[in-house]
Amino acid sequence: MAWRIDAAVVRGELDNRVRGQVTGRLWLTGLEEPIDLKLRGNCWRDLAGRRLEFVNPSPQNGFWDDLNLLQEGVVGDITASRKVKVPDIPMEQIGEYYAAKKPFPWHWGNSLYLEWFGEANGRIVLETAAFDLKIVGEPAWEMSEDEETTQRQANAAALTAFMADLTASAEDDGAAHEDTAWNEAAQTEEEAEQMQARSELLADRIQARLAREGEEADYEKIMAEEIARLSRELGEPEPTPEDLAWNATLIEEANRAAEEAIENPDPDLDEELATVHPVADQARELTLLLMDVSEEHGWIPEHASDEHPAADLVNAVMKAGVKLAGALNGQSWPPPVEFCAGILVRLKKARVYLDDALRATESCHEEKLIPPAQMGPIMVQIIDLEKDVDELIDELRERLKGKAE
Repeated sequence: MAWRIDAAVVRGELDNRVRGQVTGRLWLTGLEEPIDLKLRGNCWRDLAGRRLEFVNPSPQNGFWDDLNLLQEGVVGDITASRKVKVPDIPMEQIGEYYAAKKPFPWHWGNSLYLEWFGEANGRIVLETAAFDLKIVGEPAWEMSEDEETTQRQANAAALTAFMADLTASAEDDGAAHEDTAWNEAAQTEEEAEQMQARSELLADRIQARLAREGEEADYEKIMAEEIARLSRELGEPEPTPEDLAWNATLIEEANRAAEEAIENPDPDLDEELATVHPVADQARELTLLLMDVSEEHGWIPEHASDEHPAADLVNAVMKAGVKLAGALNGQSWPPPVEFCAGILVRLKKARVYLDDALRATESCHEEKLIPPAQMGPIMVQIIDLEKDVDELIDELRERLKGKAE
């Protein structure tokens, strides 16, 4: 989980004129005082040894009461040299250009990417191509290519260490097991992110081993070994007899509840499980539409890889639909507060896939793979779906905030 603050930044300054040290200040809407940066490490070569000032021409209101005004920690990737394609119109108008068979105007721009891993708030990211950037004065020193390689390796190590902390699940001691059962009501958005990140990392490792070991692979053995490996890497203690007994109790209770549900089905529960959320249904319909239209018009060549922009578009929307179905279907809305954090994490993942889909539409347009008349309505639906998901995310955060207060 990262704090993404670029929209709320009013202006800022960044100084790497002292080797091994990045300092600076950021002024954010909603904060009376600027945030002070005191970070260990260096920027990439384009900003190493230099002082950068930047201004956001259109800052948005934000509330950052939980953000520490003193940010001490280590640098991540810090650069202003990334080139990105910047639309010259608002995103909501791009669909209109597609529908009108007109290419939307854009230009190449420098993207500022500012990332650090702070002791107070964890990972914080500022990423934008909309700021006005200015290098002030002459560089105090120049970074060599070898030094930049070393710095990027250090940045990767910092990210790995952060993810290890993020994915480490909270361990309850034996006494806590005696006093309180596992309670999802206490889960926050950050805790849900931790569980999700850990699960995805574990799943990736298990799948990689299954692929390497082929038909003779022992799934249960691999899973047990990878769980133990991940626990060792994260410095987690070996499970105590009390922990193992508690886990066994939870499994027994889950099995008993499942057997009881099979023997005595609840009609009301069955009806609830069959509930389809409108946003998930919208994503399903869009997935089916894309599959049909892409096949009808031959968007994807027969032997195309998954990296083909049209294939990437279909796959991204499909993945978003799966996440939305898992998050939203089968329950009433709004959900009980104890389920909000878990649902929120899956909605955020779906939102990432929808962003991937929009980027794929831009690639399809740039490479002239799909006629604008066909792409325009698709892009409008993706943008509308993103807005609906954003509204659900905001609603869940408000419920979690109300519970915390």
